[in-house]
Amino acid sequence: MTIKEVSRKYGMSQDTLRYYERVGMIPKVTRSASGHRDYQEEDLMWVELAKCLRNAGLTVEAIVEYVRLSLEGEGTIRQRYELLKQQHEDLTAQRRQMDEALKRLEHKIEMYAQKLK
Repeated sequence: MTIKEVSRKYGMSQDTLRYYERVGMIPKVTRSASGHRDYQEEDLMWVELAKCLRNAGLTVEAIVEYVRLSLEGEGTIRQRYELLKQQHEDLTAQRRQMDEALKRLEHKIEMYAQKLK
């Protein structure tokens, strides 16, 4: 699959895909005989994972670390587990804060709706 096709499939710019590869957010992509990127199924799985982790709020550095650990193999499972567990805890705390803010906003909106009646 070409970089253009992958860009379209995942809604990411080609520059973003190149950046992800350059900084190590995804491993080096398979290349064709002519040297062009030729995304294979495994490459696509890495792109999907990077996109997911980025959407989950992981920093670029954390994703690079996760990929590095993954490529090192089974001996790094504990570190990967801890990295993902910490991000899960951070996201859960953020969600609690957002839920509280939403509740407060809903209360204010309801209060103003009543006053407008």
